[in-house]
Amino acid sequence: MQIDVVTLFPEVFEGALSTGVLGRAARNGVLEVRLHQLRDFAAGKHAVVDDAPYGGGPGMVMKPEPIFAAVESITAGLERKPLIVLLSPQGRPLTDGLARRMAATGSLVLICGHYEGVDERVAEHLVDDEISIGDYVLSGGELPALVLIDAVARYVPGVLGSIDSAARDSFSTGLGGLLQGPVYTRPAEFRGWKVPEVLLSGDHLAIDAWRKRHVTERSRARRPDLLK
Repeated sequence: MQIDVVTLFPEVFEGALSTGVLGRAARNGVLEVRLHQLRDFAAGKHAVVDDAPYGGGPGMVMKPEPIFAAVESITAGLERKPLIVLLSPQGRPLTDGLARRMAATGSLVLICGHYEGVDERVAEHLVDDEISIGDYVLSGGELPALVLIDAVARYVPGVLGSIDSAARDSFSTGLGGLLQGPVYTRPAEFRGWKVPEVLLSGDHLAIDAWRKRHVTERSRARRPDLLK
């Protein structure tokens, strides 16, 4: 899968994309993330990418021209248009199902907003979707873009060590969109706290029933909205 990121701060991505699951996926050739400095597409010797908002108000607004130029440069000559996404607090929430569908597209272009926002003409006439990672505001779109990349990459074949890993995560279809239940590993007893006997029994039917029960119980206690 190929993901292009338009950003003012490409250095934010370097550590996260070179380590762990994402770093291994890149080295194995199953995930390619290309970073594009937005200022490279701005006109003039000062490479200005923002300006004061029409109508007044605090802060600055990202100009449409460099963003359009960047995305058009990335997509020029491609046989298949990638999905173009603006990371924005006004976007629809990123969910497990959305991440899975985005992975199936094979290619994404992510636009990282900054300042007081992005000129609305970008949302209206350039992007295919606006995505938010939660009901809060961050200083820029770089961290949301990294979250989205990680969530999407888990559904790209070859990224995870086991094809079943993503299907057992919280919110996945394998768990019916509910939360993952408790998990344990060795030692069987730690400071007097013991692993539930059923997990040591070798009875796979009993273990499966225990896990399903705890998925429901944990979801009811912590996220009752998921049960709806």
